[in-house]
Formats: sequence, structure tokens, C-alpha cells
Amino acid sequence: MPWIYLVLAGLFEIGWAIGLKYTDGFSRLWPTVGTVSAMIVSIVLLAMAVKTLPIGTAYAIWTGIGALGAVILGIVLFGDSASPARLICVALVLTGIIGLKLTSGAH
Repeated sequence: MPWIYLVLAGLFEIGWAIGLKYTDGFSRLWPTVGTVSAMIVSIVLLAMAVKTLPIGTAYAIWTGIGALGAVILGIVLFGDSASPARLICVALVLTGIIGLKLTSGAH
């Protein structure tokens, strides 16, 4: 169950990272409400996951999921660069996440 919490926490991190773009510096009410709500849910789920998982592993995976999602959605939604070098770096982050999961020892 802690891995499910961690993945969900990462997905909510993606939500708030992308949501920041829509808040316009926290000047738009509903995007701000959604973004702050996603922040809270993300942190609560992360806290639940680290009851069992090693903090270093969980935090790195949480931020990695958020980073991957933000990069991918930045490309799709906002026309961010999808250069080969950038995509290789994203693949390296994904490789690191998988490596941490496989070597964590926690189930």
C-alpha cells in the first residue's frame, strides 16, 4: 500500500506543478484552490508512504514522478522543448526512479 500512496502522491505533485502555471501567480481563485488542494493531498499521501518506505527513496521517487509529469505535460500543454537531449535527461530520471524502486528493499 505505501507504494500506491507514493505513486498517487507523485501524481498529485504533477497536478500542483502544472496548476501553478494556471494560477497566474496565485491571482486566479479556482486554479489556486485546485493547486493548493493538490499540494495538500500530495504531502499527506507522501507522509503516509514514508511511514513504511525509506525517506530518501520515497522523496526521490515522489520528486521524480513530479518532474517527469511536469516535463511531459509542459511539452504537451505549453509547447516546452522536446529536444533529444531533454528527452534523454527525462529517460535518465525515469531510469533512476525504477532503480530506486527495485533496490529499495521495502515492499
